[in-house]
Amino acid sequence: MDISNQLTLEQQFKLQVFSDQAKNLSQEQAQECLIELFRQMMVKDNLFKNLIKGA
Repeated sequence: MDISNQLTLEQQFKLQVFSDQAKNLSQEQAQECLIELFRQMMVKDNLFKNLIKGA
């Protein structure tokens, strides 16, 4: 099993807290959060690509 795909105990706790909070979001709030999450993932991808190019 690839250990790099597993979450630490602290990350599991944070995920559970986030999950509990997400259940209280309206559909519009959830959609806005998903769009922002996707944007941040793309920014992170760009940062990694630029770091790799510079290495």
